[in-house]
Amino acid sequence: MDNKVPDWQQNARRKIQVWSRWLEPGLGVKRWIGLIFLGSTFLAVGFALFLLDIYRKAPETWWLPLITYASLKTLPRLLRVLIFGAVGIGTLLWGIFGLNRSLLKPYLRPGCSVVDKLVEYRLQRSGPKIVAIGGGHGLATLLRGLKKYSHNIHAVVTVADDGGSSGRLRETMGVLPPGDIRNCLAALSDDEDLLTHLFQYRFANGGDGGLNGHSFGNLFLGSLTEITGSFEEAIAESGRVLAVHGRVYPSTLENVQLVADILPPGSERVTRVEGESRIPTTPGIIQRVWLNPDSPPAFPRAIRSILAADLIVIGPGSLYTSLLPNLLVEDISNAIRASRALKIYVCNVATQAGETEGFSCGDHVRVLEEHIGDDLFEIVLANNVTPPTPGKTIHWVRAKTALPLRNLCHLADLVDDEYPWRHDPDKLARTLIALLDERTGPLTL
Repeated sequence: MDNKVPDWQQNARRKIQVWSRWLEPGLGVKRWIGLIFLGSTFLAVGFALFLLDIYRKAPETWWLPLITYASLKTLPRLLRVLIFGAVGIGTLLWGIFGLNRSLLKPYLRPGCSVVDKLVEYRLQRSGPKIVAIGGGHGLATLLRGLKKYSHNIHAVVTVADDGGSSGRLRETMGVLPPGDIRNCLAALSDDEDLLTHLFQYRFANGGDGGLNGHSFGNLFLGSLTEITGSFEEAIAESGRVLAVHGRVYPSTLENVQLVADILPPGSERVTRVEGESRIPTTPGIIQRVWLNPDSPPAFPRAIRSILAADLIVIGPGSLYTSLLPNLLVEDISNAIRASRALKIYVCNVATQAGETEGFSCGDHVRVLEEHIGDDLFEIVLANNVTPPTPGKTIHWVRAKTALPLRNLCHLADLVDDEYPWRHDPDKLARTLIALLDERTGPLTL
C-alpha cells in the first residue's frame, strides 16, 4: 500500500510551518503587527460608521439591497463579527507579508524566505560575544563557522607578517601587514565567496616595483590607511564598506618583528632568525620566539573586547608564527587571564612543516605554557579522527597523549572531509558553541 503523501499536502504543510514561524517569540514582529491591527481597527470602525450612516439615511434605491446582503444582515451578529474579523485579519497579514517580501526580495539569497532570514539575523545579533585570537587560514576558517551563530565576533590577529605582499607594503608604505586582517574580513562577509576571490586576487603583470605580486585586498587596506590617516580607522571603515558582521583588530599597532632561536640539525649552537617569513623555512628546531621590540602595547579595542567576551578561542593556526605573536603581547595575555569568558585552545589537526614536526597535542600546549604561562585557557579542543588520505602524506597531531591535569581535553571530529589536514568550519563552530552552552545554557533570541 502506497502511503506517500500527495504533493499538495506536503506543500500545504510546508507553508503552514513557514507561516507559523512568524509567531515565534523574540522576532520583534508581533508587536508591529498588533500596532498595524489596532490602527486598521480604528480605520475600519470609522469606515463602518460612515457606511452605517449611509445605510440608515439613504432613500430606497436599487443598490440598498446589495448593501444589505453584503453586510450579511440576515446572519446572527456574532457570526458576522467573526466572518468580517477573519477576512480582515487574513487580508491584513497577506498585505503585510507581501509588502515585506517585495521590499526584502533584493536582499535575500535564493531559496531563503523572509522569516528564515529574520530568525537567522535575530539569533546572530543576540549571539554570544566571541573573541577569536590567531592568524592565517586557521583563524579565517574559525570565523567562517562562528559567524552563523553570532554577529558579536571580534578577531584579534597578528601583525608580525613580513613576507609577500604584506611585507612589501610594510616596507614601502609603512603600514602594518594587512594579510591576516584581509582574510578575516573576507571570512566575516555575507558574500564571502566573491569577496575572498576579490581580496585574494594578485596582480601578475605590474612591472618591477609595481603591482606585481600584490593582492587586491592588501592594496585596498593600504589605500584606506592613506585615506583615513590610520591603520585602525582603515580596518573600521573597511568593515562598514564591506558590510562585515564582526570586528577585526590588530593585537598591537606597534611595528613588531618576530624573532626566533632555532637549533640547526646536528648543531649545539642556536641560530637567531629575524622575520616571521624566515622562521618556518630555516632548518632546525625552534627553541623560543619573542617580539622585537619587547612588550609592545596592545590595541585598546582588542583588550576591551577580550574583557567583555563570553567565549575566547585561541587558534587554530601556526603555533609559532600566528598564535604566539598575539599572545606575546603582554597586555593581550593578561586580559585573557582577567576575562571571565570560557577560554578554549583549538589544537591544529596536522603538524606544520618548519614549525611543529612530530608534535602531539601535549607538545602544542607545552610550548604555549613555556612562552606565556600555564593559566591561559581552560579547555583544549582537539581532533580525534584521522581519515585515510590516499596520495598525500599527513602527519596528524595526536590527541591521545598526556596533557597537564589542569587542562580539560575535549575530543571531537573536526576535520574537513575534502581537505582533512584542515578544520571543518561548521564542525569546529558547532563544537565550540556546544561547549559554551554547557557552561551558560543554550542560545536564545
